[in-house]
Amino acid sequence: QVQLVESGGGLVQAGGSLRLSCAASGSIFSISVINWYRQAPGKLRELVANITRGGSTNYADSVKGRFTISRDNAKNTVYLQMNSLKPEDTGVYYCNANTYYGLTWRNHWGQGTQVTVSS
Repeated sequence: QVQLVESGGGLVQAGGSLRLSCAASGSIFSISVINWYRQAPGKLRELVANITRGGSTNYADSVKGRFTISRDNAKNTVYLQMNSLKPEDTGVYYCNANTYYGLTWRNHWGQGTQVTVSS
């Protein structure tokens, strides 16, 4: 099992910055990819960025050039640095881990952290 705890959300004005953290514990060795998703009110959850075990990163077009995903292996933590925030970035941000162990893929979710960007 993998446990994920997000932190760092809050209220910020447009153009501001926030850094989200996702602390992982448990069967860390089984993690293949860490994803950041977000869900705005009335909208589907969407993938924002991810980082693979090998360190490759991917971003949604809407956040490219503004958001950066990184990790600190010593702290078992993945970060999402969000700059030049826009009101449309508002939503609940979730950390997600895809794990492979015992010939089985599993999905693990954190509880989410609220990000609100005011205009």
